[in-house]
Amino acid sequence: MTASDEPTPRHDRVERHETPGPRNSLAHWTAARNPLRVAINYVVVWLVRISPSLRLKRWLLRRIGVTVGAGVSWGLEATPDVFWPDLITVEAGAIVGYDATILCHEFLQDEYRTGEVVVGERAMIGAGAIVLPGVEIGEGASVAANSLVTRDVPPGATVAGVPARQMGDDDVPAAT
Repeated sequence: MTASDEPTPRHDRVERHETPGPRNSLAHWTAARNPLRVAINYVVVWLVRISPSLRLKRWLLRRIGVTVGAGVSWGLEATPDVFWPDLITVEAGAIVGYDATILCHEFLQDEYRTGEVVVGERAMIGAGAIVLPGVEIGEGASVAANSLVTRDVPPGATVAGVPARQMGDDDVPAAT
């Protein structure tokens, strides 16, 4: 693999936005996003989290800017980023599991960061998993329950843990 073939680290794909001191960046969120837009997003996200209808969830997610492919399954209590939902792409046939969270922002002390998240075709994010900004989850990849995804997941790979690490064949228990 040459240097040009290597994947781009998520930190190279996030945009950094400096904020004036002395308060931390979260104190400046109203300068970053329209408060009315965030309030509307919050209500829509709440409806997405509690609705059992996948069709309604897909429709609502599209209304707040999430790119949602055909046949996407969005689990109960799963949460898209409320500030930047327009930076999320979930491709056809993907599953976002129960109580999973997809974040497209990080508020830090002196800056905040934003980055797109792409969930590939037929990829699966397990229950309670958290995906950080700038991450790409490849086609057919699986993220185990309660994992923290801090870097890209290659197509077809399975990752687990905090932080999520790629699992090998020896890590998967044999079916009995």
